[in-house]
Amino acid sequence: MSARDRILGRLRDASPREPAVSDLERRIDAHFDARRAVPPPAPDVLARRMQAALVAVRAQAWCAHAGEWPVRLAASIAEAGVSRIVVDTASPEGRALRAALPAGVEALAFERPLEDWKEELFGTVDAGFTVARSGIAATGTLVLAPDAASPRTVSLVPPLHIALVYAHTLHADLHQALHAERWQDGMPTNLVLATGPSKTSDIQQTLAFGAHGPRWTWVVIVTDAPDVKEAA
Repeated sequence: MSARDRILGRLRDASPREPAVSDLERRIDAHFDARRAVPPPAPDVLARRMQAALVAVRAQAWCAHAGEWPVRLAASIAEAGVSRIVVDTASPEGRALRAALPAGVEALAFERPLEDWKEELFGTVDAGFTVARSGIAATGTLVLAPDAASPRTVSLVPPLHIALVYAHTLHADLHQALHAERWQDGMPTNLVLATGPSKTSDIQQTLAFGAHGPRWTWVVIVTDAPDVKEAA
């Protein structure tokens, strides 16, 4: 038997450490459970916490009802001077926003390989619109699950990232999000946690926005059940 075989054999025969891991998990769960309110906060309470946390990280956030957000968001987009925005037209939210946009704002779909329109995307697109999978109210964090129709590029490249998140998908904290969405059973291959606009600082602690992502972040928190109508 080779040295390698002996080492592998000792590893296989070693006592499993699962009880220690389980004990640690129980202690972590108990810590977070003790910090949470009973009963759990209602979605509208989490929405207000999410909004406050986003404002604290220099994002713009507002709450809106399901039937009103497209018109309200479209008006804000026009007022900000956005002329081109990437929108996932395969989603009902994307179609609703596209239908509400004024004539001076062009909605683009991510239908081409990035290499075919990289210069156009980086140079002429003002904003990207995404629908968040969920959110973490304590920190104002968006949980994004990019896919082919709305890849990570949409929330990363344009200077303005506009996200929509439903209040009923909000979690109090990261620990609750992990358990409620059962990340331990298998996360998407590209799960992104985004908190406010991109920011960085140099050795002199000078804070700069937009160096590695969007310079501005807007978040619409929909406070009631989805009611997005199909748009032609």
